[in-house]
Formats: sequence, C-alpha cells, structure tokens
Amino acid sequence: MMTTAPNRENILQAHELIAPYIHRTPVLTSVFFDQLSGSNIFFKAENLQKIGAFKARGGLNAILQLTEEERKNGVATHSSGNHAQAVAYAAAMVGARAYVVMPDNSPEVKVKAVEGYGASITFCKNTPEEREATVQKIVSETGATFIHPFNNYEVITGQATASKELIEDVDIHLDMIIAPVGGGGLLSGTALSANYFSPGTQVYAGEPEGAADAILSFRSGKIEKAPYVKTVADGLLTYLGDKTFPIIKEYVTDILLVSDEEIISAMRFLWERMKIVVEPSGAVSLAAVLKNRAIFEGKNVGVVISGGNVDLGKLPF
Repeated sequence: MMTTAPNRENILQAHELIAPYIHRTPVLTSVFFDQLSGSNIFFKAENLQKIGAFKARGGLNAILQLTEEERKNGVATHSSGNHAQAVAYAAAMVGARAYVVMPDNSPEVKVKAVEGYGASITFCKNTPEEREATVQKIVSETGATFIHPFNNYEVITGQATASKELIEDVDIHLDMIIAPVGGGGLLSGTALSANYFSPGTQVYAGEPEGAADAILSFRSGKIEKAPYVKTVADGLLTYLGDKTFPIIKEYVTDILLVSDEEIISAMRFLWERMKIVVEPSGAVSLAAVLKNRAIFEGKNVGVVISGGNVDLGKLPF
C-alpha cells in the first residue's frame, strides 16, 4: 500500500495498469455553454465511464495491485453508490469477492448496479460513523481488504488519470480545471495531475452548500465537518480525509459553493443541451462555473463531469 501522496510516475503507472479496463472518456464541447459562461469549456465526460462514474479508475487501481493472497479474502468498502459499483466491478474483473456497505437510502439505480456486479451488500444508516463501523465489522469477520472510497493513495492515483487524459486530449493549454468535491479523492487526484502534467493550470472545486465541509477545511487549515448536510448531490455528502486534505490544501486554488437550485439547473441544462445523462454530483462543477463567471470568463476551462448514475424515477426536475 502506498504511504505517501502519488508522484508523476505513480500516475503514469496507474494509467497503464487500468487502461484495459476503463473507457478513455470523450472530451465534449458546447457553443451554448461557452456563450453562457463566457469561457471555453472542455467537459471530461466521466458520466460515460465504466459503471457510470470516474470511481472505476480508483477502484481498479487499488484492487489490481492486490496480491493473489489478498484477493482470496475479498475486498470491502462503504459507499453511497459510485465507489460501491467501482469496487464491485473491479473485484469481478479479478475474481474476488466484494463486500459493500451502502446507506439504506442509496439510489435504487446504484444498489441494483452493485448487485449486478455480484457484490454482497449490507445496508446501514447514512452517517460516516455508521458506514465505518459496519465495514470494519465485515473486515474483521472476513479478512477482506478495505478499499476506502477516497482516503487511499491508490484510489487517489487512479482518480488522477481522468484529468491526465483531459490535459492530453485538449490541444490547448487549460487555464483552469474544476472538479466536484466530497471526500476529495477526485479533487486531490485532479490537482496532482494538473501539477505534474500541466504546470500553470489552476484547480478549483465545486461544492454543494448543503455539504460545505471542504470549504471550511480549506479556510481553517484543518479538517472540518459541514454545519448541516442536506443536498441533492448524494455523491458529495462526506468530509475530507487526512490523505486528501493536505493535497487539496497545497494544490487547489479555491472551493466554490453552489446551491441545490444551481446544481439542478446545471444538470437540466446538460441533459437538454448536450443530451447526456448527468447525476446531480456530476453537475456541480458546471454549476460553479456558471455562478462565478468573473473567475472563468475568457479562460480555457476543463470541467469534470464526475458521474451519470441517476434514479430516473426520482429526477429533481
């Protein structure tokens, strides 16, 4: 297991390792959104990734590096959905058993997907403490290797490959890249890739007002919890970890808050104008760009669309 933040070579090796199992997702553009934002936007469409989210990258990188002996006892994790699917998918790829703890209010589409990959699901109350306690009980009973959803350097390294591809596939220099932030796995990986592969590119984060822990942590210099947690962006409900936070603190320029109304509006725009299925968490980055025109105007901006796993029976619009 990695004990320090990934370096350039780690990201290159991870990308080579996971490449046979993932999509090199397209970079999309839209004249409508360029005009609306006043910037040149390049969307990294991780909603079109295997399992419908960037999480496939980190799950695969962590699990593909396990020894045969470790794989025999299986892998375990907790997740509201996308990381759960990533671990279940990656475990199936190597023939390992997957034990997944999911909140009892997880979107049905994500629960069915995890079941579809053959994972064993245990439900718990939707609090970080309940998730941790339940998964640790499973680990102690089975000997499974715990794959943390974000606070794991192998996972961070895998997530970094999304922005590495974005940087490589856009033929001009990106002034900025913006990604959503929950636990910080994607954001810290994005920040590292920008640092190593596109020096001078600033990294921003979009965060829901109803789960505003990262911005508090960013301002205070220590990991904080959100004053309240209530947002349509169900994939961003957790707080930063002791591995993700130092990377974010060092390499991220700023964190921008958006309301649920702004998230839903951006999500609907993406469905209507670009004809792509994006979940609320995946629309947070665009919502932050549209809200903060003065920051992004006239710039070349990479926007990471993190996922597209939506319960179609419960659309917010």
